[in-house]
Amino acid sequence: MELIDTILTRRSVRAYDSKPIPRTMLDTILDVTRHAPSGSNREPTRLVVVSQESRRRDLAALCSNQTFIADAPVVIAVVVKTIAYNRGNYMGSCSSLVDGAIMLDHLTLVARAYGLGTCWIGSFDNSAIKTFLEVPEDWNVLGLTPLGYPKGDVFKQSENRIPLSDFVMEERWTK
Repeated sequence: MELIDTILTRRSVRAYDSKPIPRTMLDTILDVTRHAPSGSNREPTRLVVVSQESRRRDLAALCSNQTFIADAPVVIAVVVKTIAYNRGNYMGSCSSLVDGAIMLDHLTLVARAYGLGTCWIGSFDNSAIKTFLEVPEDWNVLGLTPLGYPKGDVFKQSENRIPLSDFVMEERWTK
């Protein structure tokens, strides 16, 4: 039941306390995240951890000036290698994006299990962040997340979801 509660109460956090994350906790989160699955176990994903305040602020500026990102004590960039793997015979080079999305999702859930907040950041300047983080040419930033203790009591189950009956279809597409 703990896993279910973790999933149901994970939220996008946009206000962070300045309290530092213990290094042992951060290392555990990163290590558990490393175990996220990838297609054919290719592991085309890496994490770049940014903890220096000035660098977090510069990074936030490259994320459409979402300044709350820098308020967290850590920002993590999920970086994926462009690979030629045609998963499902239609994804082409996009298959590594799926692997990166799985990893970023695992990261947000592990962080939530430790009482930390995250927010999947998808609005950013990929080229500028690649330069800022010195990411190689054949790799791209999939997303970023601030990581820190949220301000306030944010971990509540959302009631703003479509009904299960509108979400699930049996045997075929019926909607």
